[in-house]
Amino acid sequence: MSLKHLNVLAEDDDDPMLSAVNLVDVFLVLVVALLTAVAVQTQTSANESVTIIRNPGQPDMEVVVREQGKEVRFKGAGSAAQGQGVRAGVAYKLEDGNIVYIPETGTAPAGASAGGAGGAATPAPAKP
Repeated sequence: MSLKHLNVLAEDDDDPMLSAVNLVDVFLVLVVALLTAVAVQTQTSANESVTIIRNPGQPDMEVVVREQGKEVRFKGAGSAAQGQGVRAGVAYKLEDGNIVYIPETGTAPAGASAGGAGGAATPAPAKP
């Protein structure tokens, strides 16, 4: 073997542009992966239901509901709700966190349960 042959191999290994090209390739792959992730996230979030309340408690309060790509806006009139109504019943929160609804007529609707308590007994109001 000659020394000239060994020098030719040593010069090819010291090229600094090879590492720069490899870094550019790695960054291109990362950019494509991030763009794909953003595109997938955008498609899944378009099908979700979202409710946004803007300026809560203010006279210009607005409720925005987005369902299946459609947007509906509800704007407040700036005053409290008014109208005629009838009391529908009483709701009690039990100590275990269940909520029991008792209609005013005294009969429970078909299929209603008392929060897993086994019956529609009249519970006492929760203590403060």
